[in-house]
Amino acid sequence: MTKELLFTITRNDFEWQYFRSGGAGGQNQNKVSSGCRCIHKESGARGESREERDQWQNRKNAFERCIKTKTFQVWLKTEIARRTGEEARIKERVERMMMNLKDFKVEYLEDGKVVKVE
Repeated sequence: MTKELLFTITRNDFEWQYFRSGGAGGQNQNKVSSGCRCIHKESGARGESREERDQWQNRKNAFERCIKTKTFQVWLKTEIARRTGEEARIKERVERMMMNLKDFKVEYLEDGKVVKVE
């Protein structure tokens, strides 16, 4: 079985924002835009870093935090399912499950307490 590339994600798929870190740390943080925010446009996932003195290191940290977010991971799994054709099978399975309403349990919050409806 050979592996096939489904799609690629490049730095152009992300929005990069740079800012001054501020706070304690002296002149460097107040004068240099070393803080970085990474936003994935399609999923809305974001990561931010301002700990390091170097913008490049903060950029790397922000990217890693962005791709580790639950928002990005859900988008990635959904995108893979869509591109491999699994999305149709998943929708069909959900529709079959929805037909059998006796298998569902409904709960809701009332005054901060969980109320069960069978």
